[in-house]
This record gives sequence, C-alpha cells and structure tokens, in this order.
Amino acid sequence: MSFRARSVAGKTVAVAAMLLVCGFAYAQSRHPIDIPDTTQPVQAVRMRLFLKDGSYQVVLSYKVVGDVVRYRSAERNGENEDVPLELVDLPATERWKREHTESQAVDSRAVLSPELAKEEAERRALTPEVAPDLRLPGEDSLLALDTFRAVPELVPLPQVGSDLNKETAHGVLKGAINPASSAHRILEVQGFRSDIQLHVAEPVFYVRVGDEIAGVGGGAAITVDTHGAAGRETPAGGSEQSGYVIERLDARADVRVVDSFRIWQLGTGRRQPDVVEMKQEVLPGGHWMKLTPEQPLEFGEYALIEVLSDHELNLNVWDFGVHSDAKENVEAIRPEVKKPATLGRRTP
Repeated sequence: MSFRARSVAGKTVAVAAMLLVCGFAYAQSRHPIDIPDTTQPVQAVRMRLFLKDGSYQVVLSYKVVGDVVRYRSAERNGENEDVPLELVDLPATERWKREHTESQAVDSRAVLSPELAKEEAERRALTPEVAPDLRLPGEDSLLALDTFRAVPELVPLPQVGSDLNKETAHGVLKGAINPASSAHRILEVQGFRSDIQLHVAEPVFYVRVGDEIAGVGGGAAITVDTHGAAGRETPAGGSEQSGYVIERLDARADVRVVDSFRIWQLGTGRRQPDVVEMKQEVLPGGHWMKLTPEQPLEFGEYALIEVLSDHELNLNVWDFGVHSDAKENVEAIRPEVKKPATLGRRTP
C-alpha cells in the first residue's frame, strides 16, 4: 500500500472513531445510565430511631449528616426528614438494630418484625386516618366527619340528657320502649337549634368502642344515680353490640322533641317517619365504629340515638343540625400536615 493510501486510511479510521465517540455521547444525553446512589443506605426492614427522651421514630433508613440525622420516615411514605444529632440516642438505635434486623434476610420482600408490626398497627388503630392528614383523636368518644368550605373536618359531638363528662364519656341512661306502643315523646332537648351544625347531607360518624382512652388506663364502669333507670358511664366508648339511628327532631319554640319509634322494624326495610337507619362497620383494631346514614339528611335538627336492645334505647343522645350555610364549628378538628423536623440556628 502506498504512503498516500495509508494516510487516507488512517484519516478514515480517525473520523470513524470520532463519530463513534460523538454518537455515544449523544446517546448518553438522550438515555443517561442510571447510577445507583451508594450514599443512600439500603435497609430491608423498618427500624427504630431512638431519641434521648425515650421516644422513637419508625424509619426505613437513617444516616448521620453533619450535625443532623437524616432518616426516611416509615409513617410518611419514605419522606426524608432531619432531626438534630444531639437529640438522637445512637447507641440505643444501633443496639436495637443489631438485635432485630441484622439477622433477617435483606430483600425487597422483607416485612416488619412481628413485634414491631403488631405495635405499629395497634398505635395506628387508636387514631385511624379518616381523610387525608385527618385522624381521629384520642380524647373524644363520638365525632362527625363534616366538610366546611371544601375542607374535611372532624366535629366532636357531646351528649345531652345527663350530667356526665360530655367531653370524653359515653354515658348510658337506659329507657324501656314498649314495642307495641305508638310514637310518643321520650326526651326534650333544650333550645330551638343545636350548637353543632354540620354542612353536608351525608356526614359520617365515628363512635369509640371499648373501655380505654388512648394513653389512659381503663377502669370499671361508673354507676350513676338515674332516678330509677339503669345507668353507667364508660370512660371512652360504647359497645360493639349497640345499634344506632338518626331521628329528625320536632323543633318547637325552645325545645327539640325526641319521639319513640318501633325498634323491631329496624333492619326490615320498612322505613319509619323521621328515622334514618345507619350502616355500621367496626374499623381494624376494634377501637372505632363507623356509622354511615343510609339516606341523605335534609336541612333540620337531628339526634343520633343508641339502640341498646330490642326494647331499650339510650336516653343520652347526641344532637346536631344540618345547615349548609352555618358557621364553622368552634371545636372542629382540621387536617394537619406534619412537617419534617428542622435544625434551627441560634443567633449569638
């Protein structure tokens, strides 16, 4: 091969190599290679990040970054959050990790340790989420899920008809109803209009069931003087065996009248005037019962009534009204978006 031919061949190879490099670079710009982030620790199970005050966060992973500990929250779908390093008990965290996680297989299908899974499920069941960022509280017995200006709210409903603790107690004052009798007045609620006004025609109610308030030790039922009627007070909730109905009240000048109804007709499909039956569902964990009206509620005044048996009602009722133009309830609980902990800087 002549010198000229060799020179042309060499230039051709060089141009081809340059085109190959340029083509690879272009392809990379269009389809970059995913490089794993090795700075993110991979953990197959949930862990506890202990704080020095004895509490802990359930996390998917954590690492020390300067003077903060960065962790992925297991309770908030893996969101990254920071907590000051000075607040974290790293020795306790590492000790729990060694005892509970290092012996478990590491793969994408790993699950919570049985102990932690049970504990986390129980904690969530005490205050379940009923709307985005809106959880049932630990200190009320009955609440209504309402909507005010397109925002879901939980409205606590106090009982009327007794002098029991209306903030947390579920009071029971038994009243016998003759199955054969016609409708008659059984209770008068003072006032022309309830202090609690809901804004939607299909509110959902949540009744705590059981004998304990979250974080408070349970106790025996308290017997009260009911002047001939059988009474008790459960510190937190009612019974899963109870039924519930909503009755539209007859609003007079200064009272609202609660009338009796035929208990034996409930569940038969035969509707009774001014009585709305409820669908009942016990939520996972057995701490709350969800009540959904079987038909929309018209504007007016109502009472939620507990049916104790086929011949007894609870004369302590929960009164409320339905008026879309009413003001917001003072005690309404609004959604609360949890923000990650941040490290503040102190000025000298």
